[in-house]
Amino acid sequence: MAWIDAKDIVKKTFRLTIEGKNRDRVLDATKHEIRQYIRRERRKSLPEGVDFWDFDCKFGTHQDHAQGVHFATIMALIDAAAKDGADAFYLELVAKPGVRQARAAGSQAEISG
Repeated sequence: MAWIDAKDIVKKTFRLTIEGKNRDRVLDATKHEIRQYIRRERRKSLPEGVDFWDFDCKFGTHQDHAQGVHFATIMALIDAAAKDGADAFYLELVAKPGVRQARAAGSQAEISG
C-alpha cells in the first residue's frame, strides 16, 4: 500500500481525566484533534481512480480491547465512553482510498419513498 505512510495513521490512547483540567474541555479538545486529523487527510490529493478518502477504525477502552467500528460512529462511541466514566480510550484511524459503488436501480426508489 504505497499511499499509506506511517504519519497517516493515528494509533493513540486519549486520556479523558487529566489532573487540573476540566474533563469536558479535555473531551472537546480530544474531539477537535480527531476532526483535525480527518480534515487533514481528506485534503490530500486522491490517487488515480479513487473517489474519496475512507478510514479503517478501531475503538476500545484499551488497545488490547479495540474492535473495528464504522467511521460514522466514532464520535458517538467517544461520548458514550465519557458518559460511562472511562478515564481513557484507544482510537486507531487509518486513511485508505475509497471507491463509490453504483447503486442498484431499485434502491433509488427506496431512498426517495
